[in-house]
Amino acid sequence: MAEFVLVSGAWLGSWAWDEVVPELRTAGHGAHPLTLSGVAEKRGAPAGQQTHVADIVGEVERLDLRDVVLVGHSYSGIPVGQAAERIGDRLAHVVFVDSNVPTDGESFVSGWADGRETAEIAENGGFWAVPLAADFAGQDLTDEQIAHFVDRATPHPGASLIEPAQLSRPLGELPTTYIKCLLDWPQPSDDVVELLKSERWRLVEMDTGHWPMFSQPQELARILLEAAA
Repeated sequence: MAEFVLVSGAWLGSWAWDEVVPELRTAGHGAHPLTLSGVAEKRGAPAGQQTHVADIVGEVERLDLRDVVLVGHSYSGIPVGQAAERIGDRLAHVVFVDSNVPTDGESFVSGWADGRETAEIAENGGFWAVPLAADFAGQDLTDEQIAHFVDRATPHPGASLIEPAQLSRPLGELPTTYIKCLLDWPQPSDDVVELLKSERWRLVEMDTGHWPMFSQPQELARILLEAAA
């Protein structure tokens, strides 16, 4: 039996996995959706990127989980990738869901060449504002799903996006599945392409948008189960 620890991306709490968790549990596995500090029901808590790494490691240790499959979506791939090396032999597999991946000494915003988003965070009181409904166009979401997202999402703490990652070993050494959602962008980022050269990394493509836990939860669960096999 695997123990899935599911961490959603910016603006979202554990509720984002509501349609995925039952699929994993029905298959006989543990499923532990996690809300990171500073968002959803933990809104208001101070949160840098290392806070989020500690959130994930702390959940694994608090529940004394073994055979852990860490799942990181979007932004959360950065703290998940760091947490994966810190939980040692508790780790069974990592799954990055259309996510960023950590690079030692680099932050989430390091790849934002024009600095526009960084300026927006400063203008928004240190938070990354929740996207507008129009920003979800072409992402395979219904109007109802988009409304649900926008209604429940909370601004994301900007400090977690600016703080640099800390890695002590090459990420390519971790047993990993990378899920690329083709409607968001058809190709993985350059750093992921490089990591996929590792014999321990595997690429899986989904013909959907950036939030497959909403658009294709059953198919996402199937891929997660396959990764844990």
